[in-house]
Amino acid sequence: MAEIQAERTAAPPPVVFSERSRLVEGVRAYGLIVAMWLRSTMAYRASFVMTTVGNFVSTAFDFVTITLMFAHVDVLGGFTLPEVALLYGTSATAFGLADLVLGSMDRLGRRVRDGTLDTLLVRPVPVLAQVAADRFALRRLGRITQGLLVLGYALVTLDIAWTPVKVLMLPLMVLSGAAIFGAVFVVGAAFQFYAQDASEVQNAFTYGGTTMLQYPPTVFAKDLVRGVTFVVPLAFVSWLPALYVLGRDYPLDLPRWVAGLPPVVAVGCWVLAGLAWRVGLRSYRSTGS
Repeated sequence: MAEIQAERTAAPPPVVFSERSRLVEGVRAYGLIVAMWLRSTMAYRASFVMTTVGNFVSTAFDFVTITLMFAHVDVLGGFTLPEVALLYGTSATAFGLADLVLGSMDRLGRRVRDGTLDTLLVRPVPVLAQVAADRFALRRLGRITQGLLVLGYALVTLDIAWTPVKVLMLPLMVLSGAAIFGAVFVVGAAFQFYAQDASEVQNAFTYGGTTMLQYPPTVFAKDLVRGVTFVVPLAFVSWLPALYVLGRDYPLDLPRWVAGLPPVVAVGCWVLAGLAWRVGLRSYRSTGS
C-alpha cells in the first residue's frame, strides 16, 4: 500500500488543455449540424432537385422583369442592360451566399415565441451556430446559380477595360457583399429577441435590399442612396465596387477609392452584429413553457 501511495504521489498532474475559442466551437458545430441536414436532404434526391430548380426559376423572374423593361427602353437610369446585369449578378450572388449560410436566422422570433429557444440554450454549443444551421436548405443553391449566370452574361457582354484591380474587385465584392448581408441577418435576428414577430422587418433589409441593389442607384432618390451608404451600408455590396468596374461616378460624388472599402465595411458590420447578438441573447427571458 505504501508503494502504491508513493506512485500516486509521484504521478504527474493531469494535463489541462486550454478551452477552444468560441469561434472555433461555433464553426465546428455549424458544420456538424449542416452535415446532418445535408444527409437528410440527400435522402430524397428527386425532391432536392425539384426544389432547387424551383428556387432557380422563381428567382430568375426578377431578371426576366428587368429584360422586359429593356424591351421598351434602351437605358434605365443611364445604364444599359449588360450594366444592370452586372449589378444584378453581383448582388444576387452575394445575397444567395449569405442566404445559404445564414438564411435560417429569421426563424429565431418563432423560437422565442414558442419557447423552443430554451432547448438550444442548454446545449454546449454556441446558440448562433445552432440557429444559423437550423434547417439548412441546400435548395438555395438555385439562387446562387442564377446570379452567377447573369453575372457571366454581363461579363461576356460588357466592354470593360480590365485592370488587375478590377479583376480582383469582382470576387472581393461578392464575398464582402455576402458578409455584409450575413451581418444584416444576424442583427435582424438579434432584434427579434425584443420584437418577437419582426421577421418581415429583417426581410425588408435582406430580400428588399438585394432587390434594390439590382437596379442602378440613379433611379432612386438621393436620400435613399445616402441611407444605404452611411446608415445600412448595402451600397458596398455591389453599387460602389460595380460602378468602379464600369468606370462610372457614384451619385453622391464620393471618391473612387471607397470602392475598395467593402472588406473593411464587412468587418465593421460583423463587429456590430456580434455586439447586437450578445446584447440580445443576454436580454432573453424564457417563456417557461
